[in-house]
Amino acid sequence: METPFVFVVDDEPGIAMLCDRILSRAGYTVATETNPRKAIEFLKETKIDLLLVDIRMPEVDGFEVIQHAQRLQPDAAVLIMTGHGTVETAIRALRQGVDGLLLKPFSQGSELIEAVKLALADSRKKRDAARTQALRPLFSVTESLLSETRREPLLDLIINAVSGHLKCSQAACWQWDDAGGKLSQITPQHVETSSAFLDLIARADATSAPLMIGAQGPGDPAIKTLLSDLQLGSVILVPILRPNLRLVFHAARTADEPPFRDSDMEMFQILARQASAALENSRLYAEQLDYVRRIEESQKALIQAEKMATAGRLTASIAHEINNPLQAVQNCLHLAAREDLSEGKREEYFDLARAELERLMLTVRRMLDFYRPGTSDLEEIDILEMLQYVITLMSKQLAEAGIDVKVEAGESIPPVKAVGSQIQQVFINLILNAADAMPNGGGLAINVRALKGGVEILFQDGGKGIPKEKQSSIFEPFFSTKEGGTGLGLTVSYNIISARGGVLELLSDRGPGACFRIFLPAGENQ
Repeated sequence: METPFVFVVDDEPGIAMLCDRILSRAGYTVATETNPRKAIEFLKETKIDLLLVDIRMPEVDGFEVIQHAQRLQPDAAVLIMTGHGTVETAIRALRQGVDGLLLKPFSQGSELIEAVKLALADSRKKRDAARTQALRPLFSVTESLLSETRREPLLDLIINAVSGHLKCSQAACWQWDDAGGKLSQITPQHVETSSAFLDLIARADATSAPLMIGAQGPGDPAIKTLLSDLQLGSVILVPILRPNLRLVFHAARTADEPPFRDSDMEMFQILARQASAALENSRLYAEQLDYVRRIEESQKALIQAEKMATAGRLTASIAHEINNPLQAVQNCLHLAAREDLSEGKREEYFDLARAELERLMLTVRRMLDFYRPGTSDLEEIDILEMLQYVITLMSKQLAEAGIDVKVEAGESIPPVKAVGSQIQQVFINLILNAADAMPNGGGLAINVRALKGGVEILFQDGGKGIPKEKQSSIFEPFFSTKEGGTGLGLTVSYNIISARGGVLELLSDRGPGACFRIFLPAGENQ
């Protein structure tokens, strides 16, 4: 801890020397002055911790010296000493914010030392109390900064917070531009600055240390002249260096405004650190949004690519499903054209043709839904009806492969809310995977039952199953256990089910063969 610096101002040289001797022996750093005007000049150039001043002095009294000290060094403690202690003097001292009063002559040195200790302690308590009071609204400002993720509104909030808490007329934020190799202003309200002031900001950035400079008081004369030329009374510069962020915050008060104090600098440093954290959060949030957007676009492309691959494998079944009603329509129309046919029979053939055409239109409509990439509206789906439709659609292909599909369903299967074409795609993928796992034919058991909060569907094939060492990788993109597979079917299916808040998993303890489990939340739980 640094030794407190005590500045003694008394027009009596004997008193000044006595104070110097007593306080120096007690471990304080001491400077003395008998001329109050020279004392004011000293305060402009040298930082002190405590002013010990006599009240009654010729030309300039102690209260005037105190006024200058509080303007030039507002964080310094003030202790007055007088041989004419009156109630009026005490009241005036209190009004002027004095930290202690000592009567002369001192009966012993311990009185002076004790008075100095108390004045320093009281001054510290006042500063701490003021700091605590200032920190309360700072918490709400910090919360508002960290909750804003858009860069431009966030910069507005930062400047308003700095201007409001420091009560300054000028505030700005500068960011290092790697491309241009210079600091550029990023805050919306542009602040005009000179090249010399930019050099000052660059100096703070280079040293990575905060600076507080006043046009009056101690400091570099060249900088003080610069501030006077810019009609500024005081300025604080706070550089912030983070791995992906290099900033300098600056706040300035005009010559007409009171100069910044040490407590202002502490407040500004806290605000600058919180602001930089909020700006970094904003940057990371923007990157995350962009990443999520790209992932969503990739996922849509992945789903569509797998749709096209699955559609190629379904060509035979689609052709069969379309050809049958077309053949029936053709036969009905041929028979209805016979001249010897009765009106009742002809009407019957026309009704059959209409029914087959409606069946054909439904098939085409569902296949269009399957192909169409933009179809993403949620709807209530009857799982059993959707499952039966997919099996019917694939019936020819499954029959040719020797696959016998059996569906068992429990009672009261609730509807689920999902995108119909996507759930259809998942069922097709799992059924085709099961068929591929049984090249010589076999059985596929599909069990559907209602569970608490949703529906469970199990797909159990009679193949060889999936080796244990490969089970952890089956949902990864482009991983396939079969020759010529795309490795996307299970990945796309997993993403579709997960997006609806469901679960797609491999039950490794269910054999022989592979057993895939789907759980989809019921419509009211979506």
